[in-house]
Amino acid sequence: MPGKYLNNVADFLKANNETVIGHLAIGVTNHQLLMQQRTSWNHQVTFLKEAFQYLPRDWNLILEYPIPRRSKRIDAILLANDLIFVIEFKDRETKYTPDAISQVEDYSLDLRDFHKQSASMSIIPVVWASEAKEKSNHFFDNGDFVKPTLFSNGQNLHLTLKSAYEFYTNRTNIKINPSIWNNSEYLPTPTIIEAAQHLFSGQNVREISRSHAGSENLTDTTNAILNAIKEAQERDEKIICFITGVPGAGKTLAGLNIVHNIENHSGKGVFLSGNGPLVKVLTEALARDNSKRTQIPLAQSRREIAFVQNVHQFLDFYHNNDQTPQDKIILFDEAQRAWNAEHSKRKFDRDFSEAEMLFNIMNRNEGWAVIVALIGSGQEINTGEAGLTEWGKTINDKFSNWRIYTSPELKEGTSNIANYKLFETVPPNLSITELPELHLKVSIRSYKAEKLSEWVVTLLEDEPIKAKELLQNHLKDYPIFLTRNLETARKFLRDKNRGYRRTGLVASSGSRRLKPLGLDVTAKIDVANWFLNPKEDVRSSCF
Repeated sequence: MPGKYLNNVADFLKANNETVIGHLAIGVTNHQLLMQQRTSWNHQVTFLKEAFQYLPRDWNLILEYPIPRRSKRIDAILLANDLIFVIEFKDRETKYTPDAISQVEDYSLDLRDFHKQSASMSIIPVVWASEAKEKSNHFFDNGDFVKPTLFSNGQNLHLTLKSAYEFYTNRTNIKINPSIWNNSEYLPTPTIIEAAQHLFSGQNVREISRSHAGSENLTDTTNAILNAIKEAQERDEKIICFITGVPGAGKTLAGLNIVHNIENHSGKGVFLSGNGPLVKVLTEALARDNSKRTQIPLAQSRREIAFVQNVHQFLDFYHNNDQTPQDKIILFDEAQRAWNAEHSKRKFDRDFSEAEMLFNIMNRNEGWAVIVALIGSGQEINTGEAGLTEWGKTINDKFSNWRIYTSPELKEGTSNIANYKLFETVPPNLSITELPELHLKVSIRSYKAEKLSEWVVTLLEDEPIKAKELLQNHLKDYPIFLTRNLETARKFLRDKNRGYRRTGLVASSGSRRLKPLGLDVTAKIDVANWFLNPKEDVRSSCF
């Protein structure tokens, strides 16, 4: 998706302000917002023209360049031969605020990591506060493609840009083609939190998937489930759908995408997970994002985000009464980790496995009902987790009236899904529909991220030869360090942390010996604040 305006400096200087603003206003439908934005754009274009009259005429300017992962647009990109200037404009601002610095650095990091034509290019973030006092800039090579952030006000932008260009340019480098750069592939790897925020702010899965194949795979799976739901409604029957996938294929994202599509079609769906911290962080992140976008109070926004719930609490509520659930469609993430009857008895004094309880609850619906089970692979089954065969046994023994939709992989138990099987031998009395679309076969996770996880495992399992091989062959560009000094590690993380990227310390739940170092693993933390709050907040992981 290209920026809204692209031109060389020479033609930009000749263009009428209203002509430029007309390009920027395309797609803005909120009249009040447009009026406010037009004023800001006019100031920005005027300031840029004043500064750019001193710059080379063959440099190229792009305005309102989109960063889909953040649902934001970069105010201005200046392509100066082999350099990329990322400029964040703060109209009437008298200070270079920490948030403005984080914002422009985060844009720059996104270009470095996800923008194909920016790979291995020098990217220079610039905070431009129109009314701020002049601030000295320090030019040095920090060993990163994203250079140290520069500061400029309404009077000295041209001096800042020219000085940076003279210091950072390499005249032997190939000149950036502005049209190719503006239309470059953008291949993000968003966190599950960012992906959820994108979906529920109105974007589609294609805009946040790392690859075209990955987005197509997710879209096909979503459509297959929506068609199955429609069929269940038309036939007035109960169905269960099993979604499988290779590690990193985005099963959780697929589940959220399905819930999002159900909500858009005035349906009722709920996303259930046994991962308590994920539920807390996800619901709080969606509530905060919704509050910010719609300008409603956060407390009200939290009440609106009711489609992500803790599966144990969901089951506990309905187990203790005979109510019919208000949601006729539920999606259960990591369904293979549902508790067996013995663990349910120990934990909550229940006499049923969680799979059986879920069927019992959804069976209360008159007419149609749908369960979508997301099956993870490559993960250890912990004590008390029933595994996939519990689902097959429950269906065969007590709920054979439910139709089954599954991928061929799950029916056959292939290595793609850790040899999981619903049934050792498929019962002849069950109605089973096989749909290839229910298997996510394309990983949307970064290849190197997978190798990094593999390297950590080999390190912890004391396999130095394998760890060294992974490091040398796959992770040369990763900044991996080993230290026994906790303060050294903390200082390194704080010094290197830029933009809105997060840092934090992870320890084993049994690491009681870390308490003298100020790390009490037995102390409870507010996981939502830990994961989401800004780096300056003492409750944040970054602090």
